[in-house]
Amino acid sequence: MLFNSLQYALFLPLVVALYWLSPQKLRVPILLAASYLFYMSWRPIFILLIFGLTVINYFFGIAISKSENKKKQWLIAATVLNLSTLVYFKYAYFLDDVARTLLKPVFEVPHIPFDIVLPLAISFFVFEFIHYTVDIYRGSAPVKSFLSFALFASFFPTQIAGPIKRFQDFVPQFLNPPKFSIDHFDKGVPLILLGLFKKVLIADNLTFFVQGGFAHPEHFSGLDLWVFAYAFAFQIYFDFSGYTDIARGSANLFGYKVPINFNLPYLASNISDFWHRWHISLSTWLRDYLFIPLGGSRGSNLFTARNLLLTMTLGGLWHGAATHFLVWGIYHGVALVLHREFQKIKKSVSWLAQAVDSLAGKCLSVFLTFHVVLIGWVLFRAETMTSATLILKKMFTLETVQAGAQAVAMYLPSVNYPLIYPSVFLLLPILAVSHLVMGRLDSTDVVKRSPKFLKAAWCLMLMLLIMEFSPDKSPRFIYFQF
Repeated sequence: MLFNSLQYALFLPLVVALYWLSPQKLRVPILLAASYLFYMSWRPIFILLIFGLTVINYFFGIAISKSENKKKQWLIAATVLNLSTLVYFKYAYFLDDVARTLLKPVFEVPHIPFDIVLPLAISFFVFEFIHYTVDIYRGSAPVKSFLSFALFASFFPTQIAGPIKRFQDFVPQFLNPPKFSIDHFDKGVPLILLGLFKKVLIADNLTFFVQGGFAHPEHFSGLDLWVFAYAFAFQIYFDFSGYTDIARGSANLFGYKVPINFNLPYLASNISDFWHRWHISLSTWLRDYLFIPLGGSRGSNLFTARNLLLTMTLGGLWHGAATHFLVWGIYHGVALVLHREFQKIKKSVSWLAQAVDSLAGKCLSVFLTFHVVLIGWVLFRAETMTSATLILKKMFTLETVQAGAQAVAMYLPSVNYPLIYPSVFLLLPILAVSHLVMGRLDSTDVVKRSPKFLKAAWCLMLMLLIMEFSPDKSPRFIYFQF
């Protein structure tokens, strides 16, 4: 069940009404039942997997908490179980391909003789379960109520693509349940509409354009491919932040809060700043449960660089079982290492520090950081590593083809050739301004503080725009089935 579907438009109001009309003691069970129903709308059989993992991790948490001499063994067992589940469903084919490639000179490794279907949101479930058991090991109290723990894991607004929740922040909201208030709707409805606007109007209209370029890069010039890369950078931002807005808005309708996941990432002044602004719940998870346990920055420069590279490489693989995701992770790891070294040089060279900290230096830093991220998005979006290499080669050599303007002509067929590139490059500043404006609306209380008639007008305007300009078909979210 997708947030941008008619199913969800009917499902959410029904659950909200049932939730608030029910006695307090029934509200958590109602939300849990709704969350399981939400998950089962895709493939019902996988609810057995999610329920099984929930039961096992619930008892792992209790065992870790009560054990005096075997806490670490219980934690290792929990981590191995969770990661094994993720590896089997998400990486079995990838590991099979790697094994067959490496061992081909020695002997033929057979293909996996059965189909493995990737369950929805398995990565997010596993990360939340690992967070839970690790934090119990570190001294947090386990969740006593199984229903509360099950709802923490399966809460339907954050189920498919996060944000990744921390149980210390989320579960207490069940213990101190919210009372009905119109404020919940004042916060939730505008966020949901803003998220739909981002997804349906901006991301979806860019999707069909981006698909054409990345599917057949051999047909397009270097300049065309730059346009595609810019378009995908904004597509993935508006798609994923739109999902997060709908998730947060849906949670608000029940009186619950989930963490913000984006904070104007394309205004980051360096690659480290970018990861403090982009998919914040994932980047902090990688920091707390991978980078720091590896040793963090408590050691030599080489030791820290190793930890950064390992963290981002595994973060890249988490996004997908393919070589181009692996390389994307390594790329960001190298960028973070280089940034760290540059910061040391900057501290020791006064004129460089002054130049970087000046207004012009900050603007240049934002510009350069965005383009470092943009190159990474090519690796992320390309169909294969071979395709990514071809695209980057063409982009940096500005290689031309006979029909160099066909990329944009495909999207704007009525525009004559001389106007094609100006038309598209006019779109880029508009998208950049949209990123700034919507990021501010998302991260501040501008709408909340507005008079009710302005909020109503804002919501009405968003609804009219969505109905008028949405494409005939809305693709699923990019982070669907991660």
